[in-house]
Amino acid sequence: MKTILLVIAMTMFGIFSSQSQTNGRYIEVTGTSEIEIVPDKIHYIIEIREYFEEEFDGESKPEEYRTKVPLSEIEQGLQEALTTVGIPKEAVRTQEIGDYWRQQGQDFLVSKKFDITLTDFNQINEIVKHIDTKGIHTMHIGELESKDMLSYHQKGKIEALKAAQRKAAYLVEALGKKLGDVIRIVEEGSGNMLPLAQSNVFSSDAASFDKFRTIRKNYSMLVRFEIVD
Repeated sequence: MKTILLVIAMTMFGIFSSQSQTNGRYIEVTGTSEIEIVPDKIHYIIEIREYFEEEFDGESKPEEYRTKVPLSEIEQGLQEALTTVGIPKEAVRTQEIGDYWRQQGQDFLVSKKFDITLTDFNQINEIVKHIDTKGIHTMHIGELESKDMLSYHQKGKIEALKAAQRKAAYLVEALGKKLGDVIRIVEEGSGNMLPLAQSNVFSSDAASFDKFRTIRKNYSMLVRFEIVD
């Protein structure tokens, strides 16, 4: 019986406490911010795939394809191109290997995907200039990273808080009131606005990568302020 009474008392206290907080005058607003982050690590994804020499002679039909260029030869050419550009071997790692289904009765074409870590977008232009694209199936920009990501997150959240404070201040001032203490802060979900290029990238024009050069992050903070006279 004592346990039941204690639970009832605690429940009633929680109700009264909640009412005492919400019965006061307050304003609740959402502040947002956007941070643009310059990456210091760029993952460039290149997928190579076996092909037949006859595919590029401009005359042969698919059923006449005979001379397959092996994956090892294509990979060697890619590695030589990367070395020429100045990409170290440790910056290149294999992401996956698979088979490409052609048509029934025809050979499988083996493919291999590489994740190449770059530090400068201009390196992409140099790679495109030096590789033999006949063995390249796809190339695209993958993940962008920054070693200062944590400090960027902190800055974005602080700016969102300040934006909420400014918004609340001019709203209550319009009513002849003043902004009081902060009652509650809720961090809402942040959105990553990183664009990913999924299509083939064979352009050597640096401007073609402009929209992929930065990471954009959105931050949102829901803040409740007391209203005072």
